[in-house]
Amino acid sequence: MKHRIVVLGAGYAGTPSAGSLARRLDPAETEITVVNAEPDFVERTRLHQLAAGQDLKMRPLTDMFAGTGIRLRLARVVALDAERKIVTLDDGEISYDTLLYALGSTVADHGVPGVAEHAFHVTGRAAALRLRDRLDGLGDGAHVLVVGEGLTGIETATEIAESRPWLKVALAARGEPGEWLSPGARRHLRRAFERLGITVHVHTLIERVEPTRVVGADGTVFASDATVWCGGFAVHPIAAGSGLEVTGTGLIVVDRGMRSVSHPDVYAAGDSVHVIGANGRPLPMSCASAGFTAMQAANTIVGHLTGRKITSVPLYYYGNHMSLGRRDAIVQPVGRDVRATSWFLRGRTAARVKDRILKGAVWIMDHPTFGLPARRHRLATAALTHSGEAAVA
Repeated sequence: MKHRIVVLGAGYAGTPSAGSLARRLDPAETEITVVNAEPDFVERTRLHQLAAGQDLKMRPLTDMFAGTGIRLRLARVVALDAERKIVTLDDGEISYDTLLYALGSTVADHGVPGVAEHAFHVTGRAAALRLRDRLDGLGDGAHVLVVGEGLTGIETATEIAESRPWLKVALAARGEPGEWLSPGARRHLRRAFERLGITVHVHTLIERVEPTRVVGADGTVFASDATVWCGGFAVHPIAAGSGLEVTGTGLIVVDRGMRSVSHPDVYAAGDSVHVIGANGRPLPMSCASAGFTAMQAANTIVGHLTGRKITSVPLYYYGNHMSLGRRDAIVQPVGRDVRATSWFLRGRTAARVKDRILKGAVWIMDHPTFGLPARRHRLATAALTHSGEAAVA
């Protein structure tokens, strides 16, 4: 019988890892199945654009995997039994010999009342389209409150403000937006907020979200006809209930090869994994981290199945890039100590660099079996970390 490899998730981690495995393993000996809930690859790093009213190109997974031998099963993962090696789906079950868990993450509500019922978010295509529909229904002078001072919050607020200047856009931040940036980059960010007419509420904790307003921890009431929650990412609870060893937040604990420390037939990549980077800190949830961990997981799986030498992928955190509308951006590298360097890019130049990075990442998704691991790593290292994490109440 063929060795059954099942990849859960077809995002920035699952898609390239499945392609790498298909290219490097003998199809006569292995069978690769990708399980994904949606028929298309979701360009998650551009969902704030979709929400603001821009259209994104549809990328069917059947086209991406055409000619690779990869089987695509459109289903939603319900549960995982790591002892029995069975994944329960909404349309049945699937068994595996080797599993790569790459289900990614969703929005984190931090238990704030009203977020689930009344707030919008941009961590999925359907969610971004719901926000878009809501914005389409708002009249002149309507209030939009974006909660969260991280990259996703900043990008969402600036994109909406630029695309829909008739709306009153505000940003609620627990600290200061962009406080991790260099002084020069922070100044540029403040000028961008001023240029776009965005009101920034710093040092603001949110206590609850209501249909037409948001209440702060100090009792301050913010008018909001559309509240956009950008309070960071949370992993799905499936791994925590599977028998795998996970962290307190549900991330799968792996070794340097992305192999589960409790179940050696399970690997993890992307936002679902807890792994220490080269700087001694856990890799952040990001597109770049998904690429690095996906490459490492594929290398390790190939090595264990074929006896080849396992190549180590450097796990570095290179920095951030954020769009500030379509014609402005900031690209902020960090040093090995994870502190922002004094050097950064801004304005139209940074916007062009960011656009090329995102197009490069999608090109890799469109060609999942492309190139050697080393070449793919050189392309991926150009994609500075794009993380939606933000610390809010």
